[in-house]
Amino acid sequence: QVQLVESGGGLVQAGGSLRLSCAPSGRTFSRYAMAWFRQAPGKEREIVAVISWSGGRLYYADSVKGRFTISGDNAKNALYLQMNSLKPEDTAVYYCAASFGWGTASSDYSFWGQGTQVTVSS
Repeated sequence: QVQLVESGGGLVQAGGSLRLSCAPSGRTFSRYAMAWFRQAPGKEREIVAVISWSGGRLYYADSVKGRFTISGDNAKNALYLQMNSLKPEDTAVYYCAASFGWGTASSDYSFWGQGTQVTVSS
C-alpha cells in the first residue's frame, strides 16, 4: 500500500519561509501528478499547487502565486513546496496528494499524506 509522508511544517513569523517535503513509502507507484492542498480550521480543503510528475505542467492557486514554488525530484522520489513571504492566512494543515491524472479538486487524488501543520504568526 502506498503512503505519502509529509515533513517540514512548523511555526514561523509572518514574512518567513518554510519548505515542505513529501515522499511515498511502501511500494513504488506511478502517478501523473502530485499536489499540495491545505485546510484551515473551519474551512474546506483547498488546492495550493499541482505539478505533473513528468514535468512541464504547473498550477498555483491565486493566493500563493509568486510566493510558493512546487517542485519534484525524480531521483529522490520526493515532492517539495517552498513557501516564502508567509502570511497568517497561510496557517493550515498541508497535505500532499498523488493522482493518475491531472486535477485541482480533492476528488481527483487517490493517495494522501497525513498532513503537516504550518502556523504563521503575525
